[in-house]
Amino acid sequence: MTCIDTRTSRLLALALAIAGALLAALPALAQPPTGLNRLQHIVVIYFENRSFDNLYGLFPGANGIANAAAAALQVDHDGKPFATLPPVIDTRLRPPAPDTRFPTDLPNGPFRLEPYMPLAGGLTGDLVHRFYQQQEQINSGKMNKFAMVSNAGGLVMGHFDGSTMQLWDYAKRYTLADNFFHAAFGGSFLNHFWLICACSPQHFNAPEEIRAKLDTNGKLVKDGLVTPDGYAVNTMQPEHGPKNPALPHNQLLPPQDMPTIGDRLSEKGVTWAYYAGGWNEANASTVELTRFSYHHQPFAFFKQYGPGTEGRARHLKDLDDFIADIEQGTLPAVAFYKPQGGINQHPCCTDVASGDAHVADLLRRIEGSPAWSSTAVIVTYDENGGWWDHVAPPVVDRWGPGARVPAIVVSPFARKGFIDQTVYDTTSILKLIEMRFGIAPLGERDAKANGLTNAFDFGG
Repeated sequence: MTCIDTRTSRLLALALAIAGALLAALPALAQPPTGLNRLQHIVVIYFENRSFDNLYGLFPGANGIANAAAAALQVDHDGKPFATLPPVIDTRLRPPAPDTRFPTDLPNGPFRLEPYMPLAGGLTGDLVHRFYQQQEQINSGKMNKFAMVSNAGGLVMGHFDGSTMQLWDYAKRYTLADNFFHAAFGGSFLNHFWLICACSPQHFNAPEEIRAKLDTNGKLVKDGLVTPDGYAVNTMQPEHGPKNPALPHNQLLPPQDMPTIGDRLSEKGVTWAYYAGGWNEANASTVELTRFSYHHQPFAFFKQYGPGTEGRARHLKDLDDFIADIEQGTLPAVAFYKPQGGINQHPCCTDVASGDAHVADLLRRIEGSPAWSSTAVIVTYDENGGWWDHVAPPVVDRWGPGARVPAIVVSPFARKGFIDQTVYDTTSILKLIEMRFGIAPLGERDAKANGLTNAFDFGG
């Protein structure tokens, strides 16, 4: 009798211990995610070449054109204010010539574009947006040499009333960041690198003919694709493709091997993809060159995502794949999307309205998708495209940041009707991803960046 009681009591004690352990674990297992962990999907839509003031300078409550003060008055090489803005130049013409739609005596300062060209259907020439030229335009934070340095003359000071845009409505309903700067001085090529690696591409063996030359004071003597010490800063294409077959070899960048956010995510087992309009056609060499920009595909420059690699096959995808993943509920945890030419808002090649309609359609698809309840979408721009903005960027390092660009956070967790005045730059997107998935920073810039967290309200 005693033996049975002892055995029974031991079994009962063991059962109670197991039950206790299970009960103790249940609250943790049943606990819903909190804070950033509520985000199961971070989507980045990377538009083209618009400054904040160019599209959102009239947005109610934002730091807009009305606050421009002295930055509105453009000066010449000697620092003397122009009597009137330099004539608007149409760089689409060969050779470039004055754009006859615009008066030749525009007052010195920002002006509305709509009297001369519409938001829908209106095209301009391209505006210079290169590494050294943007630094000269910023003019130590005075923001007053945009017209002087630009190849488009007074056009740089033009801006739209963006209130008819569908994305303006998204900015009103969700969060608009009005202190978001593109990470690096200059153009799209360099800023796409900073989006994925917080780094500048290396070309230490670049031929002399493509290197810039500076005088002893650091002033530009001869422009180039590469800095004197071997960093590629102006537009190049990946040597291993896809690339424009007509491009001279000295404009091709050798494969890069720095760590990227994609590498970090893969190491953690986190799913991700970089989607691009026209990607499948570009790889098949059937894409129209006017519709696809090879330098907008940053992962394609890296060895680990070169032709024939598993990395390219698994992670670099087309717009059709993006739409299918949205609709089928198969979006990866991190998704980047690059619109192709014609719908990316790039001056010279498309209008604002076409890209606005395209991205608004994608946002509606995401809002109606299975992933919406746990998704954050960041809609921003690679760089300012040469357009003036009145807010001086913070001084951080030799690479930037550059000028201010629009950034909208669309999410069930985004603060509603909120203007986020926190200082961000492109690497803030990396910081958000790193914070959410427990990833080490790629460099000093993203390590110190604000991670867009002020744009969210995850509740108690």
